Amino acid sequence: MKFEGTNDYITTGDLTLAVNASVSLERPLLIKGEPGTGKTMLAFEVAKALKKDIVTWHIKSSTTAQQGLYEYDAVARLRDSQLGDDRVNDISNYINKGKLWEAFESKKQVVLLIDEIDKADIEFPNDLLLELDKMEFYCYELQKTITAKKRPIIIITSNNEKELPDAFLRRCFFHYISFPDRETLKDIVHVHYPDLEEKLMNKALSVFYEIREIDGLKKRPSTSELIDWIKLLVVGKITATELDDLDITEEDPPYTGALLKSEQDYEILSRLRGRFKRKLN
Repeated sequence: MKFEGTNDYITTGDLTLAVNASVSLERPLLIKGEPGTGKTMLAFEVAKALKKDIVTWHIKSSTTAQQGLYEYDAVARLRDSQLGDDRVNDISNYINKGKLWEAFESKKQVVLLIDEIDKADIEFPNDLLLELDKMEFYCYELQKTITAKKRPIIIITSNNEKELPDAFLRRCFFHYISFPDRETLKDIVHVHYPDLEEKLMNKALSVFYEIREIDGLKKRPSTSELIDWIKLLVVGKITATELDDLDITEEDPPYTGALLKSEQDYEILSRLRGRFKRKLN
């Protein structure tokens, strides 16, 4: 089976090609792009389209590669030994399986999502090189090698918060999700709001792109912000005419908080108004 997108996820030809290429090459697919462009959702939609289960590993700043393999709970075993619990005779009772182990032991091929890998320590990707290459790792406590029964489809996302090691990048198929063009964005919005008035759609997109193009924004509004904003426009019964009369050099758009997410970006919008007014005077 090949991935061709789903009814709930609008994909471009380049992204479809990248997913299928990584599956064919049996290499992890490394996805980068602006926050809110659907990187994480891609893994769920690939799993849905290919009819596979998904194992998700959401990375935090404190996450270690070992946690993805397994963790040995020595403290619990010591406590149980002091209480005379018979469980201490079987060390496997104290092995907590990680997400890679879970994916490796599945009898059917799964999609493994390693989400926001750039949040972890810089050595984190390098610590997974062997496991991702060989699809196996050694459990010292059990004295056995855990080998993948079926090689998982691995999708790794990154928000580009830090550079990833070259050795890790060489093992991945890379794709950058570019911000969608206007027509693709309309298709995405229609998935969420199929009955949205076309005129309101066009006016909302015009305001949205106008804000995105302001120089110096710390975080430009992305697809997810647009979806939230349009929902508020519908709930608030904002009309296309109201948006048509809107001039962002004079006033904020309605529900600006759905589009701009930092004080710095509000200040930039305010300074834009100040410069515009000085030109008029």
